[in-house]
Amino acid sequence: MQQSHYKWLYLILLSLVWGSSFILIKKGLVGLTALQLGALRTTLAAIFLMIIGLRSIKKIKKHQWKWILVSGLLGSFFPAFLFAFAELEIDSAIVSILNSTVPILSIIIGFLIFSVRSTKNQVIGVFVGLLGSVFLIGSGATVNTHQNYWYALLPLIATSMYAFNVHIIKKYLQEIPALSITAGCFIILLFPSLGVLYYSGFFQSELLQQPEVQVSIGYIAILSVVGTGIAKILFNRLVQLSNPVFTTSVTYLIPVVALTWGILDGEIFSFWQAVSGVVILIGVYFANKKRKVKS
Repeated sequence: MQQSHYKWLYLILLSLVWGSSFILIKKGLVGLTALQLGALRTTLAAIFLMIIGLRSIKKIKKHQWKWILVSGLLGSFFPAFLFAFAELEIDSAIVSILNSTVPILSIIIGFLIFSVRSTKNQVIGVFVGLLGSVFLIGSGATVNTHQNYWYALLPLIATSMYAFNVHIIKKYLQEIPALSITAGCFIILLFPSLGVLYYSGFFQSELLQQPEVQVSIGYIAILSVVGTGIAKILFNRLVQLSNPVFTTSVTYLIPVVALTWGILDGEIFSFWQAVSGVVILIGVYFANKKRKVKS
């Protein structure tokens, strides 16, 4: 199969996996705190990646480890906690739509930090997408008055980190195999994650004996291995096969999958929220139109 075909295959697989991750976070929060969930997600993913990829880290050169650390923190560690805390207050479907701002933020960060020139269509996409995000947060706060929509800022912070990470991988880690990048990142993250787990009281025997906690751990185990471990390998490879904007366009399909799960789980989704989501995706569409200059 040609590389151009592989990138589309990775895009579809990532959409299905990550689109399901938001409902898994929601289910995980039934028995776990947001702090425990974020730390457990990273810890389990790190253990899984150590098993399958420990040998691969030999391909990481000494001077590249600083960028592996930055990539791990921005692409995995901090977002795991930000998304968990966000879903304490707002619906998983809304969080998934806000996640769609990654391509738009990738353009902004690329221009401001990495001197990547933007086309006219991309500038239009940025304004349209951000406008849709404002409408989505505003309409959600109106419909779900019992939810605190200030927490909607947390996914936007996380997606900014994702966007920054895409450029880090593309610029500094391009020649390293995807498994090596992912394993290296999570090996570094294992120790702070275990520290947070201990601090959160996760290892108390009375907590682990509770049935709802055990079920939640099961959901997070699936999220960690499939949604974090395997998916991060696919994502890092996708970054290497394409440009940052194409890579982050995985967020086109993620809201469709996540919204389906949310509705099945009884979440309320209004007409104006749907319109706002469409506006965001229109912005992402413009942001992904043909670029005159490669990043």
